[in-house]
Amino acid sequence: MKVSSVSEMTALDRRATGELGIPAELLMENAGQAVYDAVRRELDVRGKHCAVFCGLGNNGGDGLVTARKLHSGGAAVRVFLVGDPDKFRGAAKINHDIVARLAIPMRPIESAEEAGADLARSDCIVDALFGTGLSREVTGLVRDVIERINGTGKPVFSVDIPSGVHGDTGQVMGVAVRAHATVTFGLPKIGNLLFPGCGLGGTLYVSHISFPPSFYNADTLKIEINPLIGLPPRNKDGHKGEFGQALFIAGAASYFGAPYLSALSFLKAGGGYSRLAAPRSVVPVIAAKGSEIVFAPQLETASGSIALSNKPALLELCRKTDLVILGPGLSLDPETQQLARELAAAIDKPLLIDGDGITAVCQNARVLKERPADTILTPHLGEMSRLTGTSVRDIGGRKVEVLQHTAAELKATIVLKGAHSLIGHPDGRVFINLSGNSGMATAGSGDVLTGTIAGMAGLGLPLETAVRQGVFAHGLAGDLAAQEKGEDGMTAQDILDCLPLAMRRIRQGPDEAFRQRYAGARVL
Repeated sequence: MKVSSVSEMTALDRRATGELGIPAELLMENAGQAVYDAVRRELDVRGKHCAVFCGLGNNGGDGLVTARKLHSGGAAVRVFLVGDPDKFRGAAKINHDIVARLAIPMRPIESAEEAGADLARSDCIVDALFGTGLSREVTGLVRDVIERINGTGKPVFSVDIPSGVHGDTGQVMGVAVRAHATVTFGLPKIGNLLFPGCGLGGTLYVSHISFPPSFYNADTLKIEINPLIGLPPRNKDGHKGEFGQALFIAGAASYFGAPYLSALSFLKAGGGYSRLAAPRSVVPVIAAKGSEIVFAPQLETASGSIALSNKPALLELCRKTDLVILGPGLSLDPETQQLARELAAAIDKPLLIDGDGITAVCQNARVLKERPADTILTPHLGEMSRLTGTSVRDIGGRKVEVLQHTAAELKATIVLKGAHSLIGHPDGRVFINLSGNSGMATAGSGDVLTGTIAGMAGLGLPLETAVRQGVFAHGLAGDLAAQEKGEDGMTAQDILDCLPLAMRRIRQGPDEAFRQRYAGARVL
């Protein structure tokens, strides 16, 4: 499913009215009907008390249509206007005037306390205060109303996005509604799917409000939910070389987990032959746990990391492999960091750079643009900050924009790791991944991700597809681990152990529960 920015949805609205002649009043009617349909899925409205809070823009107009539909369905509805109703315009004014002629109590409020008694006896609340266009901090009366709504504990249905959440970033603008469900229109917005806003929206519904598929499936929309892609069939007569050969250049003294987890996860995800180039002293420790890995012991620096003198031998190993992974647990030793930079420039095979490898290339990121083969980067926010020279806070406020610019600038596919990781391609496409959970925020989880991505390439998927499938499969393994053990105390080893189960689930094909969990939004 595609995902839109606020400006893209505004443009679709204008096209619908301008090119197709769909009146704004009809779009608003369809939006209010969709909210009503969602409420009815969750609640038998007849005889129920419903409080509807409306701002003065089109979002408030959608709320007024919803109030009218609830009233028609037999609910006892009260509408609270936050602002001067004389400021309603266009379709919103038309619906205000209709509600005013119906037997629906409606009045402006000057304090949140005025709605207190009605909130207390309400069975549900409709939040139509702000839409996705909010760009300022929520203060004053609206802030008080939102806090009062959140304090009721009643089910809240938000119109388009929980009021207070930024439509393009998911950031909370001071305070935001905590919704039981959200009904968004046309397409999900970025803010519906990125945290923290995503965590406030509850069940997400989407209504296309009569937009044609040519609008909401257009190639010009570059953002979408990361789909379950499926896997190529395994050759029943295949040997290990047919399922990919990966070389991991990783590890240093005191960094045993990262090389082990990344190299073994390649095998656990279905890869055929995993070779690990690690410092000589580190190899016996890893081999005791990961005996399926093939080792290439390396000369060491004084600190126990991979020495620069290994470069010719490592380049020769790279020629014998399909994909190279550089960086897990590599250390920040200056000599090894120099080795990583030189390898990144010289390796002519597809290269996945993670962890300390990213830190190394940050000093000369332009070498990535000149590489003859594909490059994949898997930074967390801190590494992305070093890579771009942009603060973590600034990136957090515009993740998609920064990701699109950086992927294009470096000519690399970039996985920006975190809750709902983002996969950005050089052509501007961004995929929002919905698998995974908070238990995966643990040491070593990213190392399992690198091996999983490599495993997808080993199975025969095109590289950019392998990245997206690897991110999804990694999150699915984490979700299966959480089902078994819970999110608290989950380790990277638990994720690693669940990779074969995740692969089996993917090959079996998704059932309805699986589809709903990872679809992102339920279409009304």
